[in-house]
Amino acid sequence: MASPRVLKLADQIKVIVAEMLERKIKDPRLGFVTVTDVRLTGDSREATVFYTVLGSDEEQAGTAAALQSATGLIRSQVGKQLGMKFTPTVAFIADAIPENARQIDDLLERARAVDARVAEVANGKTYAGDEDPYRHVDEPEPEDAELER
Repeated sequence: MASPRVLKLADQIKVIVAEMLERKIKDPRLGFVTVTDVRLTGDSREATVFYTVLGSDEEQAGTAAALQSATGLIRSQVGKQLGMKFTPTVAFIADAIPENARQIDDLLERARAVDARVAEVANGKTYAGDEDPYRHVDEPEPEDAELER
């Protein structure tokens, strides 16, 4: 578990990077970017910035190139605003959350389809034995159970 100081620094870096991307970076390749998370190493020397981009694969590749070219400017601004002795290196990584969410949605849809087929097959069917084969506390024991004792 990271220390509270490191978590606070990571949140501050997230805000600084988001503001830089919104206001100061004017690269035309930069698409609609959302900074989702920032992870900082325990010694605060390396910051990994996770981001998502809305758009096609070409727009995502263009955004990755724009972020790569703006890394130095963003790092210098992070150093200025945080006033740390050592400015952390900044690395941008595309977040896999949208991909994972899409896979989960597909799996849920398949599960719903299978459930619908099972409900369709079970419609109008009856149980092989009793509907509820278990004994309940409020019911008396059968007589043959007493004979076995």
